[in-house]
Amino acid sequence: MAADRTSRKGLSASAIRNAKPKEKAYKLADRDGLYLLIKPSGIRYWRMNYRFGTQQRTLSFGRWPEITLVEARDKLLEARRQLAKGLDPYNQAKLEKIAKSLAAANTFQAIGDEWLDKIEKEGAAQMTVKKARWLLRKVYPDIGRRPISEISAHELLLSLKKVEATKRYDTANRIRTACSQVYRYAISTARAERNVASDLLGALVTPKTTHRAAVTTSGEAGALLRAIDGYDGHSLTRTALQILAHVFVRPGELRWAEWDEFDLERRTWTIPAHKMKMGRPHAVPLSEQVIRLLKEIEHDASYSSFLFPSLRALDRPMSDNTLNAALRRLGYSKDQMTAHGFRALAATLLNEMGNWNPDAIERQLAHADGNSIRRAYARGQYWDERVRMMQHWSNHLELLRDGATILRPQFGHSGS
Repeated sequence: MAADRTSRKGLSASAIRNAKPKEKAYKLADRDGLYLLIKPSGIRYWRMNYRFGTQQRTLSFGRWPEITLVEARDKLLEARRQLAKGLDPYNQAKLEKIAKSLAAANTFQAIGDEWLDKIEKEGAAQMTVKKARWLLRKVYPDIGRRPISEISAHELLLSLKKVEATKRYDTANRIRTACSQVYRYAISTARAERNVASDLLGALVTPKTTHRAAVTTSGEAGALLRAIDGYDGHSLTRTALQILAHVFVRPGELRWAEWDEFDLERRTWTIPAHKMKMGRPHAVPLSEQVIRLLKEIEHDASYSSFLFPSLRALDRPMSDNTLNAALRRLGYSKDQMTAHGFRALAATLLNEMGNWNPDAIERQLAHADGNSIRRAYARGQYWDERVRMMQHWSNHLELLRDGATILRPQFGHSGS
């Protein structure tokens, strides 16, 4: 197929538009080896012929008009640069195509779901995985189908700003943190080179830190315990609040408590790792008062595996709003007391007593210790103290409930 003659300046846009298909395919030569192959069907391809080593090759740059004359010339120039470096443009084009295919498969959502699956297999608490999945789904509609390596910081920021615009500042920041974790995973698995989420640190409105409302004085605690004892709603809800005050676990850990986690003979409740925020099993010594409350619960494992099942479905625990709603019914606003506030109450009063090692209190609160050796040592060292502390705490709560005067040590004063 001989190429039709063109001027030394190459093809023009009008020459391309006016070229008619023929019975056989023919070429319209441009310059520097670029030509337009016109098929009998009228489809037109930009191509170049070149020699690499001993092989004669043809490289296609795409179809006209999807690829314009200017774009085809740019592609030709890039191919010639590759040849000058000793690279085969044909092989480079194949590698680029493979890379694009892999990038299309490695979307933000695909890698995000993969990361969620990874942390779940590693033992992250169910609630942690659930929250992370909920956060990531906020940005999936905007960037979920985009190759993670192609998402710009500005693109992610626009998605986060949508959440921020609803004044959910804390949620927007937590989404950015979750996205950053996905990016770190993508980088470690060679699917991204840069964490654009970390570039956005400080770009969002920083929410004002608010502490969960909690009763933290002995007098307030006594009034609260008396109010709970007089709760006239469902008896299981009352029992759940009573137990929560004694064991001060996270509310979700109590709601999801199951009968087979309790050893009443050894007076121990062992919460499995997947239910814990920190992803590690946690043992709770059970006082005599807690044992008595557990035995007062009218149903057992044959009725539901949960201590506090939902009234609508026995295979689910009570709603996460049940305990807070009960506190509202007792007259405590969300600014006065929450179900989570029992942890602050216990931490405050136990530390004020001065009788217990602060590390033992922290261990009972299941707060993380970053040092794994220290953590292992603490488990063995503080268990006996925690058993004594939890019984003392239950005894103390009974005194507060009954209105007894609590004598506090007066440090720094000598007797007369």
